[in-house]
Amino acid sequence: MGKIQETFRNIFKIHELRQRILYTLGLLVVVRIGAHVTLPGIDSGLLAEAMSNATSDNLLGLYDLFVGGAYSNAAIFALGIMPYISASIIIQLMGAVVPYFQKLQREGEEGRKKITQLTRYGTVLISAFQAYGTTVHLNNLSFNGMPVVPAEVQGISFILSTIVLLVAGTVFMMWMGEQITEKGIGNGISLIIFIGIINRLPFALLDEFRLLSAGQRNLVIEIVILAFMVLVIAGIVLVTQGTRRIPVQYAKRVVGRKVYGGVTQYIPLRVNTAGVMPIIFAQAIMFLPNTVLSFFPDSEFMQSLASHFQWTSFTYSFIYALMIVFFTYFYTAIAFNPQDVAENMKKQGGFVPGIRPGKQTADFIDNILTKITLPGSIFLAIVAILPAFVSRFGVSGNFASFFGGTSLLIMVGVALDTLQQIESHLLMRHYDGFMKTGKMRGRRA
Repeated sequence: MGKIQETFRNIFKIHELRQRILYTLGLLVVVRIGAHVTLPGIDSGLLAEAMSNATSDNLLGLYDLFVGGAYSNAAIFALGIMPYISASIIIQLMGAVVPYFQKLQREGEEGRKKITQLTRYGTVLISAFQAYGTTVHLNNLSFNGMPVVPAEVQGISFILSTIVLLVAGTVFMMWMGEQITEKGIGNGISLIIFIGIINRLPFALLDEFRLLSAGQRNLVIEIVILAFMVLVIAGIVLVTQGTRRIPVQYAKRVVGRKVYGGVTQYIPLRVNTAGVMPIIFAQAIMFLPNTVLSFFPDSEFMQSLASHFQWTSFTYSFIYALMIVFFTYFYTAIAFNPQDVAENMKKQGGFVPGIRPGKQTADFIDNILTKITLPGSIFLAIVAILPAFVSRFGVSGNFASFFGGTSLLIMVGVALDTLQQIESHLLMRHYDGFMKTGKMRGRRA
């Protein structure tokens, strides 16, 4: 405990780090305030009653978890940061198949700026699309026969104003996320999602306590199920942190009076190179079908189709798991390029014993990476869909989704990433940080 207190004191001794943390906290407070500013024209009292009776076992309930309750509040930040993530996914996918985007990726800083600009344009389009679906949902939402949006308010003016405000809210959140990444501490987009999930913890605990008090839940069974779920997730996380080391031999080279090489080093290939990004990507995509289906509230066929995209359904879990596997491979291919690694080894005089330098080394590394990524992607998929199965054993959807794989992995991953950045600032100033123990320091390195 004393070391933690000393670390906090060290943090506030460093002016730049202190400013970055306070700047980040300030913008996150703005995010939480925006999640409680209700859109104009909506009866907030009826909205609260209607949302209190709504089930948390649908996809909108899961979406509300990621935006920190902003959707159930019909707030200006109701769409959250998900449209930006969806746009980023589309741009990255196009970078793998479209020559124009491949050219931009090779142009360095100028290409990156152009890709960022296109991502912002895509965010506006996707958020406008989702905002229209939200207006349709709000227009059809009622409590005891009384519409949440009064009849005299409904119309083209309400639709246009709501779309403009929701799009502006998403763009503002996107800007704040970029500012946190640049001037604050941690990844801004991830922290916005993180703070939204954390915000739902008191509500999840309160809902579960009410159900237990009413005798609708068995405390012993819930504790056993949740303990089992947490143990499974912890085991999978530990497994996916494992690595496969490839030995690299560096031959001796004499330059002047200095001798280089002559040692064996290792390339660590992680079972889960992509981290939690495949889950975030897949989740953002899975929200889109429900948005499209919300355009047709009076169609029985569309609504029956929407039932297959509830987050507790088998269809949703199956498609979600497949997308996580796909995005794990996709993000791994972006984050780790075997060809570049092989070329750098060749330039430095390194080689894998028994493998010729160059293309054969790249193929060898790629083959190993493909094999170890498969179990890693399957483990991530299991963690992500585990809450859907746990909810069938009596655990409420709100509680299961909060303590489920998606939320838990995002919270742990973002928290560790932010702590590591704080740790880096401390170590540059020769201060001890949070991760002073050997295991954590080794994993960070």
